[in-house]
Amino acid sequence: MIIKESKMAKLEITLKRSFIGRKDGQIATCKALGLRKIGQTVTKDDNAAIRGMIKKVSFMVDVNELN
Repeated sequence: MIIKESKMAKLEITLKRSFIGRKDGQIATCKALGLRKIGQTVTKDDNAAIRGMIKKVSFMVDVNELN
């Protein structure tokens, strides 16, 4: 079986603000992105679904593109 390497751009997402006082949907979105603690950083593929999730919680996260 041949495994192809992904040439997709990557996004580095860091949680900067607390979940306290946030709506349930915003908390669930952060957890779905893999963010649990302030300062935690995850790397995700750049696609429409991830971009939509980031837009929903944009005030809580910092996003950097990786090449």
